[in-house]
Amino acid sequence: QVQLVESGGGLVQVGGSLRLSCAASGRTSSRLAMGWFRQAPGKEREFAAGINWTGGTYYADSVKGRFTISRDNAKNTVYLQMNSLKPEDTAVYYCAAGIIAPQIPGWWGQGTQVTVSS
Repeated sequence: QVQLVESGGGLVQVGGSLRLSCAASGRTSSRLAMGWFRQAPGKEREFAAGINWTGGTYYADSVKGRFTISRDNAKNTVYLQMNSLKPEDTAVYYCAAGIIAPQIPGWWGQGTQVTVSS
């Protein structure tokens, strides 16, 4: 079992930045693929960014060039640096972990709200 706890969400103005953190515990997390999904009001949850255990990264087209995912295996923590935020980035952001790939999670965090005001 893997427990994931997100932090770092909040309210930010258009063009601003936020950094989300996700602390993992339980099963050895350094070998897990980690990712961030988001769900905007009235929309389905979507993949935003992911990183496998060797450090390879994946991004949705909508965030490419603005978001950066990274991980610190010693701290069992994954980060999402979000720059140049837009109103359409407003969503609940969920940390996820999986065995096979970041896009196929087996465990979820509780989510953290990110609101971008114009």
